[in-house]
Amino acid sequence: MSNMYNIFPKEKITKKSKEPISKILIDYREKNSLVPSSLVNLGLEIEFKELKVADYLVNNVAIERKTISDFISSMLNKRLLKQLEELQQYPNRLLIIEGFEEQELYNDENTSGLHPNSIRGFLLSIVLKHKIPIIFSKNEKDTARFINLISRKKEREIGLNVNKKNLNKKERLQYILEGFPGIGPKAAKKLLQKFKTLQKIINAPQEELKKIIGKKAEIFKLVKEKY
Repeated sequence: MSNMYNIFPKEKITKKSKEPISKILIDYREKNSLVPSSLVNLGLEIEFKELKVADYLVNNVAIERKTISDFISSMLNKRLLKQLEELQQYPNRLLIIEGFEEQELYNDENTSGLHPNSIRGFLLSIVLKHKIPIIFSKNEKDTARFINLISRKKEREIGLNVNKKNLNKKERLQYILEGFPGIGPKAAKKLLQKFKTLQKIINAPQEELKKIIGKKAEIFKLVKEKY
């Protein structure tokens, strides 16, 4: 069974790799963990600093690491709630709960002192309320492997024009208009009902547009601006 998880052999990850690798910033309190040394063994560059929020910062991702026992204790004393709120400052954030190789997070026999449903509910709250993804790792080396993948992940540039599927013709026209700041569904429908086409809306005089949607019409001046 152990071979199944051995997908990151050291001989395939060397310092000679041409992939751009981000430096990993680590909170100095993580020095007692084996994760930093495991990251170095994977060929990654690390730097210890005093991080006000999160334990690891890599590739624009803020990572909070909790062992299972730390997760339970910080859940009980509500320290984790404050840490989750602080993580909200980062658009990309992640919680790693570590130690499933040696310890259960909860079981139906309630040996941790907490009802299993309390822990299940708290996990759901982290994902649904705080919008923070959770990764469960086996041990410190496994945590390092997850961080390694994040550090090597290339971010793709996201196009400004997002496609919305399964729209009919009228919905597509309305969707395009709603892309202009300040133009909501009501304003878009009023314009389309009056002018019928996007071209006529764009070419219409400002005075005529303002009669229909007021000052919001000024946004259409944008179509005459140069990039």
